[in-house]
Amino acid sequence: MSLWARAQQLPPESLQKVRAVYGEHFPIEVRHCLATWIENRIWTPEPEEQQRFFVEELVQEIHTHTELMLSPEMFVTKMKLIEAAKLFRMQYSHAPHELYTYMRRCLALEMEVIQSAMGTPYIAQPQTERKYSELITGLQTVRQKVNMASEEIRSLQANIESFSLQYHECLKNKGHINYLQQSGPMTNERRELEACLRVQIEEMERKLNALVAQINQSQMELVDHMKENITNLRQLQSQVLDEELIKWKREQQLSGNGVPMQSNLNTIQEWCELLADLIWSTRQQVSNVARINSKTIAELRQAHLAEMLDDMSKQVTSLLSTLVTSTFVIEKQPPQVMKTNTRFTATVRLLVGGQLNVHMTPPRVTVVIISEQQAQLLLKSDTQSGRGKQPVECGDILNNSGCMEYQPTSRQLSVSFRNMQLRKIKRAEKKGTESVMDEKLTLLFQSEFNVGGGELVFQVWTLSLPVVVIVHGNQEPHGWATVTWDNAFSPPGRVPFAVPDKVSWGQLAETLRIKFCSATGGDLSEDNLRFLAEKIFRTSLPLNSMELNSMTVSWTQFCKDALPERNFTFWEWFYMVVKVTRDYLRTLWCDRLIMGFIQKKQAEEMLAKCPPGTFLLRFSDSELGGITIAWVGEANEVFSLQPFTSRDLMLRSLADRILDLAQLQFLYPNVAKDDVFSKYYTKPENEMLKNGYVKPVLVTTLPPYMSASPAYAHSPDSHRNTPSVHSRYMIEF
Repeated sequence: MSLWARAQQLPPESLQKVRAVYGEHFPIEVRHCLATWIENRIWTPEPEEQQRFFVEELVQEIHTHTELMLSPEMFVTKMKLIEAAKLFRMQYSHAPHELYTYMRRCLALEMEVIQSAMGTPYIAQPQTERKYSELITGLQTVRQKVNMASEEIRSLQANIESFSLQYHECLKNKGHINYLQQSGPMTNERRELEACLRVQIEEMERKLNALVAQINQSQMELVDHMKENITNLRQLQSQVLDEELIKWKREQQLSGNGVPMQSNLNTIQEWCELLADLIWSTRQQVSNVARINSKTIAELRQAHLAEMLDDMSKQVTSLLSTLVTSTFVIEKQPPQVMKTNTRFTATVRLLVGGQLNVHMTPPRVTVVIISEQQAQLLLKSDTQSGRGKQPVECGDILNNSGCMEYQPTSRQLSVSFRNMQLRKIKRAEKKGTESVMDEKLTLLFQSEFNVGGGELVFQVWTLSLPVVVIVHGNQEPHGWATVTWDNAFSPPGRVPFAVPDKVSWGQLAETLRIKFCSATGGDLSEDNLRFLAEKIFRTSLPLNSMELNSMTVSWTQFCKDALPERNFTFWEWFYMVVKVTRDYLRTLWCDRLIMGFIQKKQAEEMLAKCPPGTFLLRFSDSELGGITIAWVGEANEVFSLQPFTSRDLMLRSLADRILDLAQLQFLYPNVAKDDVFSKYYTKPENEMLKNGYVKPVLVTTLPPYMSASPAYAHSPDSHRNTPSVHSRYMIEF
C-alpha cells in the first residue's frame, strides 16, 4: 500500500495533521493526483546532480495528468494543478534541488503522522527532518490553541453580555420594588407583587453570582492559556530565529568559500509567516480581553487582571518586534572583495513582509558602508529601537536607496540594488604590519516598517558579511585571503569581526579543499592536501594524519610570511593555482590529467624510472599561477619547461601545446598522450577567413639546442637541479 493510500485511511484528527503539512509551495492536490509518481521519484534520495531536471519532470507529469481530466467534476482540481505547475516553474526552475528537498521533507512529515496514528514502530528520520517535523508540529499545536483561545474569548464575551442583561434586569426589578414602596399605601396586590419581585431578584442574584464565578474562572483560564501560547511562541520563535535562520546565515557565509547551501530561505519564510500570524492573533486576543475587561461593570473586574494583560501585551509585542527585526535579511550579499568605482549588487528581504502587510506602506531601504569599529558600536547601542546614534559612514555609495516591492506569487517583500557603486573610501589608521587588505568593512542596510496600519513602527537594520575594499586588481588575492579566513573561522555570536589568529591544519585544509573544488569542479586528494601542508609549514610533517590535522596554522603563515626563497606567500601561490586551473585547466584537472601538487624533486624521481617521452604536469613552485611540463629526454635526463601562465594559456591551450611537442609521448606513468588529450585539441580550420586571408597558428617548439644535446639545456634557477627549458612560439600557415 502506498504512503498516500495509508494517509487517506487515517482518522479525521490525524488526517487534518497530514493536510497541514501541505501548503502553497506543495499543494495537496499535487500530492493526491501524483501520489505514485512522487513516491517513486523522490522517496529514495539522489545526488543533487541528478535533480537538475526535477522541476521540468514534475511539470510535465502534471500536464500529462491534467490532459486526462475531462469530466466537469475535475475542473477545479485541474485548474489547481495547472496553477501549481506554473508556481513550480517560476519559483524553482533555477533551484530544482530546493523543491526536491522540500517535497521529501513533506513526505517525511506525512510518514511520521501515519506511524504515530497507526502505532507502527517509529523509523528514525535524519536529525534535520526530525527537527523540521517537531517545528511544524509545534506550530500547528499552537495554532490550535490560539484558535481555542479565540473561542474562549467569544464565550467570555457572550457570558459578560448575558451577565449585563441579567444584571440590568435585576436592577430594574429592584427599582420596581422601590417604586412600589414609595408610590403609595401598600395594598395586598402590591405586597404580592413585591413578594414575587423579591423571589425573582433572589433567583437572579443567585444566577448572577454563579455567572460571576464562571466569568472570573473563565478569565483566569483564558489568561493562563494565552500565557502558555506566548511561552510556546517564544520557544518556537527562538528555534526558527536563533537556530534555523542563524544556520542559514552561517551557510550563506560559508557559501562565500564555496560550501553548498542546504537550508532554504523560502521554507524559513513559511515558518516566520506562521509565527507572525500566530503572534499577531495572540496580540489581538490580549488586546480584546483588555478592552472587554475595561468596559465591564466594576463587579466583574478582577484585581491585577489589567496589569497582567498589560504585561502580556508587552511580551507579545516584544516577540513581534524581535520577529520583524530579525527577519530583515540580506538574501544576496554584496561582493566581499569590493573594488572602488565598480558596479555591484545586493538584495534584502523581509520574511514576514507579506504576512504583516508591510508593503501597504512601501518601506525604503538605504545602504551605507561603515567600519568594523562602527559595527561594534552599532551592536552596543539602541539603534535597533531607533534611539541610537547614527553610525559614521566611511565611504560614499551611489544608488544606495530603494523601495521594497511585494511579489504576490512568491509572497516576497524585497528590494534589489542593481547599480550600487563605491566611489570613495576613508581608511582607518593601520597598526604594525596591517595593510588595507586586512581592513574589514561592512554594508549597513536600514529601513522603517509600519505594521498594523501604523499602529507599530519598527526601526530595522542588518549588516552584510565583512567586505574588503580594494582600489587595484593586484590587491585582490590578499583581499580574498582576509575574506576566506573570516568566512571559514568566524565564531558564532562574535563581536564584529573577530576571528582567531590560529586554526588547526585540519580546519584550514578543509577550507582550501572546498575553495578549490567549488572553483574548479575537481577535488583535492589527501596527497594534494599533504603537499599544501608541507608548503605552509616548511618543515617535516608527522606521518599520522590526526597529528598533522591538529597542528596549528597562524594567519601570518597563511598570507603574510613569504615562502622560502620566494617573494610571495602561501596564499598568493594557492590563489593563483586556483585561478589558472579555473580559467584554463578545469577539464584537464577534472579528468585527472594534471598531477599538479607535487614537489619538483619527487617528480624527478618518478620520471627517472620511466622511458624517454614520459611527462607529467605540475604546478610551478617559482612562478605564480604557472604550470610546467616535466619530461624524460632521450638520454633519460629529466627536463622542465618554463611554466606556462594565464597569459600563455590564453594564446594557446595546454592540450594544444602538448600536441605541438613531439618529445612528449606518454602521460605518466605510461598513457599515450593522444588517448587522453586528443578530445581537448583544437580542431584545425580548413577554410580561409571571409576576408580571403589565411589565419596563422601559434605552435610551441623547443629551442634548437635541445635537438643537439641535452647537455646544453640550462636552468635559470640555480636552486633547481632539473634543467629548465624555454619553449617558444612558431607561426605556421
